Amino acid sequence: MTSTQQKLVKFRNCRVLRDHRLIVDDLWVRGGKIIDPEKVFFDEKKQAHIQIDCNGAIVAPGFIDLQINGGYGVDFSNDISTVEEGVEKVSKGLLAHGVTSFCPTLVTSPPETYHQILPKIPKKDGGLHGASILGCHVEGPFINSNKKGAHPAQCIKEFDKGFQTLLDVYHSLDHISILTLAPEKDGASEVIRELSQRGITVSVGHSMANLNDGEIAVQHGAKLITHLFNAMLPFHHRDPGLVGLLTTDNIPPNSLVYFGIISDGVHTHPAALRIAYKTHPNGLILVTDAISAMGLNEGRHRIGQMDLEVRGGRAYIAGTDTLCGSIAPMDECIRFFKKASSCSIEYALEAASLHPARCLGIEKQKGTLDYGADADFVVLDDSLNVLSTWIAGKCVYENKIELKTHD
Repeated sequence: MTSTQQKLVKFRNCRVLRDHRLIVDDLWVRGGKIIDPEKVFFDEKKQAHIQIDCNGAIVAPGFIDLQINGGYGVDFSNDISTVEEGVEKVSKGLLAHGVTSFCPTLVTSPPETYHQILPKIPKKDGGLHGASILGCHVEGPFINSNKKGAHPAQCIKEFDKGFQTLLDVYHSLDHISILTLAPEKDGASEVIRELSQRGITVSVGHSMANLNDGEIAVQHGAKLITHLFNAMLPFHHRDPGLVGLLTTDNIPPNSLVYFGIISDGVHTHPAALRIAYKTHPNGLILVTDAISAMGLNEGRHRIGQMDLEVRGGRAYIAGTDTLCGSIAPMDECIRFFKKASSCSIEYALEAASLHPARCLGIEKQKGTLDYGADADFVVLDDSLNVLSTWIAGKCVYENKIELKTHD
């Protein structure tokens, strides 16, 4: 490691999000990690090489997006020949929105598409080139055709050969971190157990499952619900369906069910956001589920084989009033969620950082500013606008408002 990387950097005059509270404190970074300053003072007797004045801003863990299909004209599932360049473009673009890690998401596709695309999206540390890649989220093809949404029906699969079916469809699971499936499918329980044992997060979604189906899935290792309320049976008082997992007591006592939710002002009504937040706050994870039109200017665009229009911050199939997906970046989703739910600033920020990290089991490294964690963080104003983004202690994005640096 070079001497530059070993420089001790002190971020001062800031409010640090730690232990679910914003506390007036300094943040110390060295070697890409958050460090305990007391040990530096008493053991090493060193002062900071560089001091950065945050001007009273908020310093929070970098955001983690577990479900994003593309952006900036890039569609992860369709741009086979340019997938590496496309992932790099999105990775770079996300930095402006405080996202320091993400899971590129592939929708239901033919096996040959997975065989070509998945090997080209390995896990990768972030930096100036873009946000870290935590592994892919494969949303399908083992979903229910009655809740397919925009997924192509002809590509939906059954577990004909049990777990072997997954290997046939994806060829390799090496680059997969999250897999969305419909738990009511025959053979799903055994598949869920095997995936969980391999360290892959199983999410239930695009499903007609009743509550019992969902409970059995959680008992076998499932721990996430894909975009709550969307592409699932609506809540019913006699059988609440997958939504009932938020309050069920028929799962192992140490199980915590997480759920992704899209707070873009379009896909989930503010009242539904409030219901989810008040019912099961510990499991709530903000996701963008953004499509390729995120980050594009207002007007008409050609994406793959489809023409779409961006109008008033929403994406429509060109020439119609039919919505075709979310285009709100993560920082916008956080702001909307805070306003809709009246939650604290601390909670809104942790729903996009600590909660997804816990879901993936990486909360010691990501989604936290505890000592020893990766120095991935975002500096924000009180309105939760991103001022700068940092990965491994290095500034990878800076807004027009400059932070003062002192050597």
